[in-house]
Amino acid sequence: MRAPEDPDAQPRRKRPLVVILGTNEIASAVAVHMHRIGWAVVLSHDSFPPVIRRQMAFHDTLYGERITLDGVTSERAETALELLAILDYSAHIAVTPLQFHDLVALRAPDALVDARMQKYRATPDLRHLAGLAVGLGPNFAVGRNCDIAIETKPSEAGRIVHSGETEAADHVPLVLGGVGEERFVYSARPGLWHTAIDIGQRVFKDFVVGHLGGEPITAPLDGVLRGVVRDGAQIPCGVKVLEIDPRGRTARWTGIDERSALVASAVSRAIRVKLAERAAALSPGSFVAQ
Repeated sequence: MRAPEDPDAQPRRKRPLVVILGTNEIASAVAVHMHRIGWAVVLSHDSFPPVIRRQMAFHDTLYGERITLDGVTSERAETALELLAILDYSAHIAVTPLQFHDLVALRAPDALVDARMQKYRATPDLRHLAGLAVGLGPNFAVGRNCDIAIETKPSEAGRIVHSGETEAADHVPLVLGGVGEERFVYSARPGLWHTAIDIGQRVFKDFVVGHLGGEPITAPLDGVLRGVVRDGAQIPCGVKVLEIDPRGRTARWTGIDERSALVASAVSRAIRVKLAERAAALSPGSFVAQ
């Protein structure tokens, strides 16, 4: 096991563990909120869909960067031993390429949050994989593939779904500076992505932001580059490659945005309430149906 940074450090008090699937901006906001209420947090990377809002997320921790988001710092865990060292000794959250089946073999999580935002894919049943399974966004149904669901669409962000299904994806993004879907560029084909342009840079319509499979990909309008897939990524067809914020001086590309904060707050609140209800139901003197 990797030694803790302080050789005299003592193991931290064992905290409840949440595994969050995804390393995007919503997953990262959930990680910050859960960390602040005293949970140990692991973010598990999934390559689909690619993360574009990387300055709002812990995603680049996977590439050796130690990211601090809203005062909370992340640390990469390449192996199971490194992950255990972070959970036992570090005050950081862990970001890992290890998949959920690898993580659950180490320690059963008290909660599992699917924040991958795979809006157009079938969602597996997450129940019984953790003490509590929470699904974010479309394709979740309480009692079918999760225990609690949270809406993520801009008009409903943070609404807790205790029964029934979340709303289907409607292809309607948050409007920024009067611009909606037009500020995104999607991949027309799969390929290797290359870019030398940093998030936060001012760009103009038709400016070449990068190349996908050797073909130039240009900015759809004037503004600030709010998000872009990391250089060197393999991109599937039909996913977001970049995003432009057209708001000029009020453009924002770092930190936790309003929608992510609403969703993250709802997740932490829903988990605490649900676990408290379960604990109360099992406490001495409570009636438990046989």
